[in-house]
Amino acid sequence: MALQGKVALVTGAASGIGEETARKLAADGAAVVIADLNLANAQKVADSIVEAGGRAIAVSMDVTSEDAVNAGIEETVAKLGGIDVLVSNAGIQIVAPIEEYAYADWKKMLAIHLDGAFLTTKAAIKHMYASGKGGSIIYMGSVHSHEASKLKSAYVTAKHGLLGLARVVAKEGGPRGVRANVVCPGFVRTPLVEKQIPEQAKALGISEADVVKNVMLKETVDGEFTTVDDVANTVAFLAGFESNALTGQSIVVSHGWFMQ
Repeated sequence: MALQGKVALVTGAASGIGEETARKLAADGAAVVIADLNLANAQKVADSIVEAGGRAIAVSMDVTSEDAVNAGIEETVAKLGGIDVLVSNAGIQIVAPIEEYAYADWKKMLAIHLDGAFLTTKAAIKHMYASGKGGSIIYMGSVHSHEASKLKSAYVTAKHGLLGLARVVAKEGGPRGVRANVVCPGFVRTPLVEKQIPEQAKALGISEADVVKNVMLKETVDGEFTTVDDVANTVAFLAGFESNALTGQSIVVSHGWFMQ
């Protein structure tokens, strides 16, 4: 019931973890905003949530554009009356050895993961403050917010950066009821991860099966992928946890790959 009547915006919500997170928040009573670069797919997700009895709208959002982010947040507030939960989830993956990593790719990765988190936070937190009700900001980190892996210099840097941003937002927002936390999944078998398997096999000179077994799942306690449901349930828990007792934290969801 904690999310009943709340408004939650999820970036990168037209597919994968973002989509499942939006569906879970809607099932728990929130009106959800499906924010994505692909507006057509975002609208399909929103329509299916509405057909299932939930409340949802779709907005076009390029999280690397301040104008686009501001427009999406303002559209959310105008149509739904406010914003109580922000899930900064939009992300991509580009893997390569650091000596071959294109600077343009480095900048693209940091723009989407870090600039996007900053811009959406900046736009949403003003409304959370103005409402007097506070809110919850949740960043989609990774086990790579704590650990490093080969071939992922930009990704690991960006995901580490989200920890710092969340802690600052927790310090600044706490007195006004805004909480900030980071969800840190292990490998989730989304299209983003599927794409990495052949890429890493080629770069590391091993088979795709070995990438899954000995790179992605080697350190888990059970050899299992984290699921989108695992992640969505954790986000919903944080979104509905209305106390500053849990803020500035990272919650690792990784089948024991990384233990804090």
